[in-house]
Amino acid sequence: MKNKSLTKDYIVRGGIRLEALQVLFDREGYADVVRESQEIVELVSKALIRHLGGGRARVHDVSAQLVELKARIPAEEHEGLEMLIAVSRELRRDRELAFYGTEDLTPSEFYSKNDAERALSQAKGAVAFVVGVVGSEG
Repeated sequence: MKNKSLTKDYIVRGGIRLEALQVLFDREGYADVVRESQEIVELVSKALIRHLGGGRARVHDVSAQLVELKARIPAEEHEGLEMLIAVSRELRRDRELAFYGTEDLTPSEFYSKNDAERALSQAKGAVAFVVGVVGSEG
């Protein structure tokens, strides 16, 4: 049995988190914008995977699963899917670093306004793409 309301829930929550990103951005929490952008992309990507009938993804970067499901979406959506795959991979690399840092890297000092703008744009694009494919009703 497929829980269709779960797909919708992922999309709705992704949209709410997207609105919250603006607060982080306005407060110059650039590292947090990068981290939260990754989570938004992950959440809406998992909504798309569920919509397309893919298995339950238990990883943060679902790009490999998205690649496997490419044939299940219309050809005119392939460019958007390629964007989602690339964004998932890119933001996944920053997931822990943007949140925890390392002994030689402090996230608030490392991530810049440009990094946050890019991540915010990527998250917006991911949400828009998934809503376009799945619909806001999931």
